[in-house]
Amino acid sequence: MPTVSNRSTRRMQSVRLRKLLRRTLVAQALALGLLATPAAWAAAFEVATVADDLNMPWSVAFLPDGELLVTELGGNLRSIRDGEVSEPVAGVPPVYRKSQGGLFDVLPHPDFASNQLVYLSFAHGTPDANTTRIIRGRYADGALNDVEVIYTIDRTKDTPVHYGGRMVWLADGTLLMTTGDGFDYREEAQNTANALGSIVRINADGSIPSDNPLLTDSKAAPEIYSYGHRNAQGIAVHPDGTIYMHEHGPQGGDELNRVIPGKNYGWPLTTHGLDYNGGYVSPFETAPGVVAPLWTWVPSIAPAGLAIVTGDAFPNWQGNLLVAALVDGDVKRLEMDGDEVIGEHSIFADIGERIRDVRVAPDGSIYLLTDSESGSVVRITPGAD
Repeated sequence: MPTVSNRSTRRMQSVRLRKLLRRTLVAQALALGLLATPAAWAAAFEVATVADDLNMPWSVAFLPDGELLVTELGGNLRSIRDGEVSEPVAGVPPVYRKSQGGLFDVLPHPDFASNQLVYLSFAHGTPDANTTRIIRGRYADGALNDVEVIYTIDRTKDTPVHYGGRMVWLADGTLLMTTGDGFDYREEAQNTANALGSIVRINADGSIPSDNPLLTDSKAAPEIYSYGHRNAQGIAVHPDGTIYMHEHGPQGGDELNRVIPGKNYGWPLTTHGLDYNGGYVSPFETAPGVVAPLWTWVPSIAPAGLAIVTGDAFPNWQGNLLVAALVDGDVKRLEMDGDEVIGEHSIFADIGERIRDVRVAPDGSIYLLTDSESGSVVRITPGAD
């Protein structure tokens, strides 16, 4: 049986080949007139590179004064101001960097302007015992100070994959973070005694909210908000309070879900995808007591960041979901009618890169992170026409 390390190496080789093939096909399509030219595309959108030469950028966050914070998977947090990329921010704890493990999300506190608190999620531990952790610190003068660990999944694993790590604030000031199943530990996503394969909810100081949904179950991990997830790589909260998240399936079966407190989302009891050996993970796509996905992708698109369109920049897209797609090298714009997806559109494919993160800035512009050892931060605004 191939090891996780060998599988990861082959996966990275496959990614590089797909990226090269995609660039070649885009160039050929442009030459044949089968794809909009860059000039025509620019009429619809203004695309500006904010910064480049970032090493596997993973997440971007916006500070009140216009400064950006960007994580690099290798463990660096960097500041971007007026297009200038800073040296690594001091005070960031060491991360466990291997395969999919590294530094993940960066999330300013809702009251950052008054408390300067920034939260980071990352892989922590050793090859034989690693997990996902959250720290917070006060960001000032290019450094994190007063750093403290506020949450660590207490179930470790020996695989360097499926960490989750996306974070978002709820309106009540509590924090959600996605977690992964650890790949070889898929059954743990149905074991509520630990937080693998779940979404956790904690207070801003790491304590457990008194109204978490599984607190009445003495055997359940009290931080669990929902469970039965494989590897959730995007989470966002609509202005009306609806929580959306997406997660990777195996071969096919990537899912968009609405998150409901205390509910089971099925993995690995139900799935729309096959195992990597071509066999069934489960023969069931639905089951009693399992929340069905709002949308699935077969074949997989490898969804990454998730954002909800707000602001005045793209008025025709209000309330649409934006899903970064690593495999397709584009962003999926999902039109929503309540909880129903009524349309899917491929946008920004002309960039010709894998997209790791998508965010909507306070001014309504759209920011993308390209997934590369020389990755970029790209800002998109409506075109002049």
